Amino acid sequence: MFSKEVYMSRRKKLKEEIKNGIILVCGNELSPMNCEDNTYPFMQDSTFLYYFGLDRENLFGIIDVDNDKDYIFGNELTMDDIIWMGPQVTLKEQCESVGIENVHSLDELNEFMTNLQKEKKTVHYIPQYRHSLMIKMADWFKVSPNDINKNISENLCFAVANQRNIKTPEEIEEIEKAVNVTRDMHLAAMKAIKPGMMEYEVAAILENISRSQNSSLSFPTICTINGQTLHNHYHGNKIKEGDLLLIDAGARIESGYCGDMTTTHPVSGKFTERQKDIYNLLISMFDKAEELIKPGITYLDVHLAVCKVLAKGMIERNILRGNPDEIVKNGVHALFMPHGLGHMMGLDVHDMENIGEPIVGYNGNKKSSQFGLSSLRLGRTLETGFVFTVEPGIYFIPELISKWKSENKFSEYINYDELEKYLDFGGMRYEGDYLVTENGNRRLGNKMPKYPNEIEAIREEAFK
Repeated sequence: MFSKEVYMSRRKKLKEEIKNGIILVCGNELSPMNCEDNTYPFMQDSTFLYYFGLDRENLFGIIDVDNDKDYIFGNELTMDDIIWMGPQVTLKEQCESVGIENVHSLDELNEFMTNLQKEKKTVHYIPQYRHSLMIKMADWFKVSPNDINKNISENLCFAVANQRNIKTPEEIEEIEKAVNVTRDMHLAAMKAIKPGMMEYEVAAILENISRSQNSSLSFPTICTINGQTLHNHYHGNKIKEGDLLLIDAGARIESGYCGDMTTTHPVSGKFTERQKDIYNLLISMFDKAEELIKPGITYLDVHLAVCKVLAKGMIERNILRGNPDEIVKNGVHALFMPHGLGHMMGLDVHDMENIGEPIVGYNGNKKSSQFGLSSLRLGRTLETGFVFTVEPGIYFIPELISKWKSENKFSEYINYDELEKYLDFGGMRYEGDYLVTENGNRRLGNKMPKYPNEIEAIREEAFK
């Protein structure tokens, strides 16, 4: 993917942070769908990909901090492998391309790990999510698989997160490629949506564009007329006149970097006045975030400022009443936006989610437990080189509204009579991907339609 010097430099920096011991970085294995020979498409662990750059299954990386050595453990292909898969670049050649000279078999790894235990060496690793690897590690360390993630190295977690959170120029270039494929996916759908189509037909258009550009999906596509359900992966509804179709979809390009966008489309080609009114409020929230993003501000503060725009907008529409600051402080606004404003993005669409939001998104600071704020994945102080999403939303969730009303919750702030006029509205959100620059921010990718007139102009193509 990148030059071997990039990977050597990354590993060197990690050694300097950790200072002693052994760092174990597990690559992913193939995962069976229904039998050993029928597997899900392979996806390499992103931390392994970051430090070792090898997109190949059944590999383990060792960074020996004490002796300043790097290893790859894995097996060379056999003739049986070549018969089924064709000629391949040898593992040794692949390792040389990323600056690794010490290449050993998986049998030798078992011996290596046994010796580490005898020598009582400190072995650092980050949280694991593949159970097959946890079982293997449990055998090496003579513990229960249930205890593997109890013994992680917090120092390593912070070192990896803080290194990977700062995107280098070559990474930004790759992310921008992924963002542009993501853009093409959304634009193709925007030009094709018509009343009478099924949601799965639109989802197929999105995936086709991704596949046609040698990319996969960065996460399971959300394509739904029921946008009030935040992560709605059901695609079985017929799209009707007057509906809003929410699409949350992204591409993962060959290098592993991801894009993530959400768009909301008027199925009839034009927004109704009520839809346009709420959509304009949504975009004013998005624009507020773009206005504030810069180094030194916390993303928590950006999120809260966006929530105040939402609160003021709902007051203007007689749905809320009172002081916007109080409304946001008490979490009343979360009735309409029960999620956070965005998340880190890179080799994972939610970058390093396996390491955990408290470390990646909060640098060890405590997250809020308040409804809505508890779902803010990123709250830390922004730094030059951070890449993350900006994703405000406005939702009218009938079940949540009914629950709060039955509890008389926040009745001093909420005009339930007016709010209930929106029970059939659904939900909408808009998402773009941003880089923090030295003086502010830059939205990644080519220009994307955002305002109602821009969306309606493109939607007209579906009806020609």
